[in-house]
Amino acid sequence: MRQNSIRVSELIICMSLFEVGSTTLFLMGAEAKQDAWLVMLIGALAGLLLLMLHLAIHHQDPELDLFMLFRRYIGKYVGTTINLLFVMYFTYEASRSLRDLGEVTVLALLRQTPLWLIMLITIMVVSNTIRYGYKVLFLFSLFLFPFFVLGYTIITILIPATGLFHFENSLPILEEGWKPIFKAAIPELISFPFGQIVLFLVFYPLVHKDRNLTKTVIFAYSITALSLIFINQLNIFVLGPKIAVDSTLPLLEAVQLIELADVFERMDALFTLLLFLGLIIKMSLFFNGAVIGLEKITGVGFKKWIFPLAALIYGLSSLSPNFTHHMVIGRKIVINTWFPIFQIVLPLFLFTVIIIKRRKKTNKQSSS
Repeated sequence: MRQNSIRVSELIICMSLFEVGSTTLFLMGAEAKQDAWLVMLIGALAGLLLLMLHLAIHHQDPELDLFMLFRRYIGKYVGTTINLLFVMYFTYEASRSLRDLGEVTVLALLRQTPLWLIMLITIMVVSNTIRYGYKVLFLFSLFLFPFFVLGYTIITILIPATGLFHFENSLPILEEGWKPIFKAAIPELISFPFGQIVLFLVFYPLVHKDRNLTKTVIFAYSITALSLIFINQLNIFVLGPKIAVDSTLPLLEAVQLIELADVFERMDALFTLLLFLGLIIKMSLFFNGAVIGLEKITGVGFKKWIFPLAALIYGLSSLSPNFTHHMVIGRKIVINTWFPIFQIVLPLFLFTVIIIKRRKKTNKQSSS
């Protein structure tokens, strides 16, 4: 999948949209109620440490992506096995984004349209995008970024302007102490959304060589994380902790309350569009990561893997019989058991092996 390299600006914008993705769909840290912002903050700080680990891995061998790093440093057979597991992980993440997109579309926009049809059309459109490679996707994200900023800015301004903002809903702070906050943040908030940034180990080697890559990526991550913390807390400010915790789509409900001078109404359509586009970007990036992985593992061109993977993603997205089952599997099981292996354990293992092998090589050269 050799194409023109991407610019740092394209990378960080795509990363920001990826992080937003489906995050605003849910109330993150709901178990902590009004202290959800503290849960998000702890999750973001832990995610920042993970990001620094990923960047440190990248700088050990900047020419190699995630898959080639495992193959070179872990060995051909074990490395290939781990790479296949990462492909499965990216594929499953893409399938979850597809199901989220379908459910939101049915709930908010197309109530009479079958879920299977919405997901089928979506995966066909995304597959066609993947056919043109990662460069098109990064440029598409660059084009969409101003609309995301404008859309969420409008929502953020209109909520206080219409009298829906109630700061007292976030009080008292630390009512039940730190225990429920850490319990809600680790590992759930690390795994989703912040730990998912491990995907970008696939894309870092494609960036134009820039000495400021690390600083720029960390800065973009920090701004995005702070924005997500505030947007997440808007659910509490508007709905209050009790209603927000029990709501299926809390921010959508909050946005539906906006009415200003008979002009700004039905803002839920704007929010749904932002969600829709964010999920498309997230799903496309995971899909791209999976096809790149299969190309690196097998040597077969990435385009030949698009249809089989699209069929697999569609099949996986249809496994859950309803949205509740989909949420329980995703938010309570795999996010706490499976995902941390790929986001924390395996990257840490890879970094440790790289450091050990580099030191052995250095010592050997020094002794000789």
